[in-house]
Order: sequence, then structure tokens, then C-alpha cells
Amino acid sequence: MRTLIVQTFTLQDVSKLRHVVAETAEQNGLHGPRLDDFVLAVHESVVNAVEHAGGHGSFKLWTVDGVIRSETSDRGAGIPDGYVNGLKRPSDHSYTGRGIYLIRRLCDAVDFRTGPGGTTVLLTMRLPLQAGLHARRSMRRIRVASPGRGPFGGFTA
Repeated sequence: MRTLIVQTFTLQDVSKLRHVVAETAEQNGLHGPRLDDFVLAVHESVVNAVEHAGGHGSFKLWTVDGVIRSETSDRGAGIPDGYVNGLKRPSDHSYTGRGIYLIRRLCDAVDFRTGPGGTTVLLTMRLPLQAGLHARRSMRRIRVASPGRGPFGGFTA
């Protein structure tokens, strides 16, 4: 395991953390749409901690065994059961409720550990194999769009 980032965060750190995660993940082999997807998922996990769990949390990013992983933790009251599975697509007219839904669709693996003492979100993306090696499984590409209808835009995943 190679630790890349360990830090606490507040609302004031969100934008800078997003840029550091993007730069660090790219330096470790994540590129193109998969990089964009991973950075957006990390951003959503951090924003959820800020908005719903007291305004702060801790973040860790590392690589191990051909994957890059992030861990976002907070000490909030936990995620209600109806939200944590993230299976139901939010309404196009809803202003909130997209974070977990997006996170689950943007990463190769996602694990939510939540309860009254806080939440930990683990995100995993496979890194491309080095040149000359054959990939065992193809990497998926996910696009998310917001066409901009209504006061808060539309939503498509």
C-alpha cells in the first residue's frame, strides 16, 4: 500500500482537495473519463460529509494492488437506510439526493459503512495496466450529463 494523501477537510478545503485528488490520481495512472468519474465521486463523498455531517471530515487516498482507493470519513449521524443503497434514481426535478446515486455508478467498487457514530465511504477504481500487459477485464466508462432544464438543471446518468 502506498499512501498518497491524508488530511482533514472543511468546506474551505473542498475545491483544493478536488484538484489535489485529480492531480494525484492522474500521476498514478488514472486518465480520461475514468479520472473524471473518480474525482467526481470523491468530490460527492466529501461534499456529503460537509453538508450532512457537521461540516468537516477526514480523507485518505492510496494505491494498492493495481487500484486507487479513497476513504472519506465523518462523525455525523449516519446515512438513512433509504439513501445508502443508492439504487433509486433521483427525480430530474430534485435539487438533492444525487450524491450517493452518482458515487455508486462512477466507481468500480463502493462501500458505505454508516451508523450513528459516522460514515466512511470507500471508493475504488482499477488502474490501467502498464503498457505491454493485457487487461484482464475491460474498464467501464460512465458519462453523466445535466442538460440544464428547470431552475437546477436536468439529470441523466
